[in-house]
Amino acid sequence: MTGRKRLHIRGTVQGVGFRPFVYRLATQLELTGHVLNISGGVIAEIEGSESALQAFIKRLRAEAPPLSSIEHVEIQDQPLRGDTAFAVHESVAAAEAFAMVPPDVGTCEECWSDFTDASNRRYLYPFTNCTNCGPRYSIIQDIPYDRPKTTMKVFPMCADCQREYDNPGDRRFHAQPNACPVCGPQLSEPLSEIRRRLHAGEILAIKGLGGFHLACDATNDSAVRRLRERKRRSDKAFALMARDLESIAKIAVISETDCRVLQSPRRPIVLLPRRAAAPIPAAVAPGNNTLGVMLPYTPLHYLLFGDSREADPEFLALVMTSGNLAEEPIVSRNQEAPRLNTLADHFVLHNRDIQTRVDDSVLRTFEGRERLIRRSRGYAPQPVELGREIHELLAVGGELKNTLCLTKGTYAILSQHIGDLENLETLTFFEETLDHMKRFFRVHPRAVAYDLHPGYLSTRFALEMPEIEKIGVQHHHGHIASCMAENFVHEKVIGVAFDGTGYGSDGKIWGGEFLVCDYAGFERHAHFKYVPLAGGDAAIRHPWRTALGYLHEAFGNQIPDLFPSIPESAVRLVRAAIEKRINTVDTSSCGRLFDAVSAIAGVRRDVNYEGQAAIELEMKCAEGIEDEYPFEIEAGEIDTRPLIRAVVGDVVARAPVERIAAKFHNTIAAIILDVCLRIRASEHLNRVALSGGTFQNVRLLSRSVALLRGAGFEVLLHAAVPANDGGLALGQAVIANQQLSAKM
Repeated sequence: MTGRKRLHIRGTVQGVGFRPFVYRLATQLELTGHVLNISGGVIAEIEGSESALQAFIKRLRAEAPPLSSIEHVEIQDQPLRGDTAFAVHESVAAAEAFAMVPPDVGTCEECWSDFTDASNRRYLYPFTNCTNCGPRYSIIQDIPYDRPKTTMKVFPMCADCQREYDNPGDRRFHAQPNACPVCGPQLSEPLSEIRRRLHAGEILAIKGLGGFHLACDATNDSAVRRLRERKRRSDKAFALMARDLESIAKIAVISETDCRVLQSPRRPIVLLPRRAAAPIPAAVAPGNNTLGVMLPYTPLHYLLFGDSREADPEFLALVMTSGNLAEEPIVSRNQEAPRLNTLADHFVLHNRDIQTRVDDSVLRTFEGRERLIRRSRGYAPQPVELGREIHELLAVGGELKNTLCLTKGTYAILSQHIGDLENLETLTFFEETLDHMKRFFRVHPRAVAYDLHPGYLSTRFALEMPEIEKIGVQHHHGHIASCMAENFVHEKVIGVAFDGTGYGSDGKIWGGEFLVCDYAGFERHAHFKYVPLAGGDAAIRHPWRTALGYLHEAFGNQIPDLFPSIPESAVRLVRAAIEKRINTVDTSSCGRLFDAVSAIAGVRRDVNYEGQAAIELEMKCAEGIEDEYPFEIEAGEIDTRPLIRAVVGDVVARAPVERIAAKFHNTIAAIILDVCLRIRASEHLNRVALSGGTFQNVRLLSRSVALLRGAGFEVLLHAAVPANDGGLALGQAVIANQQLSAKM
């Protein structure tokens, strides 16, 4: 029997070599028909024997390209047309339909062979790519994903490239960024000159895939220090790039999971334990025993390490930090490059425009899985499947580590990392990203979800949007809902939301919260005892001020003198503010508790980046310590005064700071278990969701998970979206959707 079927294939099926795959599969099975991109995915019409048709349908999913993701296939019988061959047709755009826009993909093995082969016409060409790799999201201007709708449209293909592009049997068939040295983008100078400057200790601003990097030789202490001084980034770690796993293994400890993630097409920055004898200066990551390392993800990056893949790399590692001024978004356009004049000695440009700026993604591995910290290049805008239909919504996220979220169909589509919304430049980037995503995904939001904090720029942006319903979402409820959504959980859970700052429904600053919640709402069952924070943001920048609030609660007016290096007049002023409640706010924040203990233990009394005191306290933890500090819980309030008194006792007794840090982490994990056991007894819930930036602390996370599982709890963790505020917009979206549905 002969038949004809029409397949509408939805998912990430454009820009990933899907049409060439369909063509090859159909011709192998001697089927006729055609395949084409539409705004809503891919359409394939196949005609032939019934056995061949069924084989095609079965193999479509089983053998799909590795970068693709088939979410749904709708199959309809069609009348026979008597086609004599299988063809690839021109794309068709539809006004409201949408397809998944693929993320940018790291260089594949075949392309690496091409540009390192002296006999290949792409030898040393820094923009080599194919359907299996190269730029996607960063160059797309609209869908369907075809060359005229990308920034590559200004580069007409030469005859050789056009033949590849038109040949269904070639791996560059319909590779939209396809190019070569004859017809494609060009670097501003030879690679040999770039390497010479790096060897000379210069700091280069290099335009890459999604924006500029600031680069220097990571083994050159002088160059690293100059970059740190110029960028005014006193202690925050720089990201590193190394050519291969062998180089990374010389500076960091790599697990089997780390190896897999580092080599994946997404090519993220992976946080790894630093080797004690690593020839990397301390200035790369002061006070931190981890290094953030990535492998090259474009030919340009590979070629920075030398022309030959057989020879040893010219650099063990290069610093590759975001090309931006402090707190501003990454620079992506040639005309914006002068913004980096005070940072770079020299500029390396190319003439392929970046439509959408995309910073590097950052993650660490835990329990054999990726755990994203910053979700951007390689991951965005890949959607999060929600498992059910959802209203079209916009969620604007929070203030720090901002991402936004649009929803359509059964998907939540998170933007790339936008950054801290603390200035006009980042707000402009936010608006630019929203405009791109609304156009790409054909979303017309019927409501906007926002954080309750009245001072957030994202909140003010949402409240000023005309003719759209506004839905406020409590910060920590949003965190737990985000964790639930990526784990496909809809029923009530015990939510543990620990972070630095979140606006509470009582107008105070929350951050050490135990909630019982679902998408419809939450009840606050327990929290850390409120402590006065003197000076708000000043206390965050100066943890010794935070510590004085905790010490005042624990000792009253008999506060021990733990900060002899701080001017007595400054200490006296802060103590007076706390005692008289002048310019203070009450906080239950777990993040601030970490800051206070870090300051009391002498680890960090002032910080120059967010989370520094807590990070360095984690780095100090000794192994093999099982002791805990005391704490009390009464009527849902966790009293940390006994903990603070015991920490001070250890400090006065000159206990090793490594022991103090370990005991403190053990105590926080014990508090989590204790409170969750109490809630389980009263609410009969056995699922615990852990969310909030504090759970990026692997020491705390691993101990908490072990204790909870040991007590029989099912533990929900983040993986696909960050536990920090970078995942907040997802939670806002699913909560807003529940509220809208309840009204219908």
